[in-house]
Amino acid sequence: MDREQVTGWISAYEQAWRTPGTQALATIFTEQASYRQGPYREPVIGLPAIARMWEAERDGTDEVFQMTSEVVAVEGDTAVARLEVRYGAPVDQEYRDLWIMRFAADGRCASFEEWPFWPAQSTATHPTDS
Repeated sequence: MDREQVTGWISAYEQAWRTPGTQALATIFTEQASYRQGPYREPVIGLPAIARMWEAERDGTDEVFQMTSEVVAVEGDTAVARLEVRYGAPVDQEYRDLWIMRFAADGRCASFEEWPFWPAQSTATHPTDS
């Protein structure tokens, strides 16, 4: 994989999210792909399970959002990207996310892990009182 291929995969992911149904998932994920929605979440394994999770998570293909991304690193079959997603018009929800992706030889994702962060989310182990 190279940066251009990863950027193309991220665009295909966004397009699949905006497309009714889940048929497009087979073009971006392998049959037995692993999809972890957070670093401490159990992975969702396989296209049928990912499709069920996908439909449960999105509000519909007409939900208003803007997504920007930057590929941070690519090493062999593994890539890391930084994303920002803003929902609504006007924006009423946003978050930043890191995606760790491992790709199969055919360019589909075999392992996907995201690390989402919301505004004002504490990153300290023990927040102090102000």
